[in-house]
Amino acid sequence: MKETKSSDTLYITQTALVASIALVLSYIEMLIPDIPFLLPGMKLGLSNIAVMFALSVLNLPSALFVCLVKAFFALIMRGFTAFLMSLCGGVLSCLVMFLLLSAKKMRFGYIGIGISGAFFHNFGQLLVSVALTDKTVFAYTPVLCVSALVTGTLTAIVLYLVMPAVTKTKLFYSQNSSME
Repeated sequence: MKETKSSDTLYITQTALVASIALVLSYIEMLIPDIPFLLPGMKLGLSNIAVMFALSVLNLPSALFVCLVKAFFALIMRGFTAFLMSLCGGVLSCLVMFLLLSAKKMRFGYIGIGISGAFFHNFGQLLVSVALTDKTVFAYTPVLCVSALVTGTLTAIVLYLVMPAVTKTKLFYSQNSSME
């Protein structure tokens, strides 16, 4: 019984730590000004590194919790529309990345998972935009696809570079090594 309590505490602590990292990355990203030639509000998606990490090292519930924390942070910092976009994009991308990680026949590396996650995050946000405005926002789809290629690749590379250092710390014990 005591071992279960200890492992539950470790799991909760690890999930909270990853969620905290996601919040720090979200805040840092808020400090980066909009790049003039990109769509307003388009960001790198740095906090998605934490979601990908949670999926690869912890599990789906942890990653979904990180998405929920990120969405509430968006609510506090940028309002209800940002909350909806963060929640829908985050949950959709998290579920797709989980499915890709779970695929037994096809193995996707960090970059494949990162690009897929970025694409579906953008797609979830696009669906919210359509619900709040009209279908003309679908005109942004090509730009969002290119954005997903770039940002998904960048976040995947960062995760790939960080993973060896994090695993050496022994703070996290991998339950899922499908990404490697």
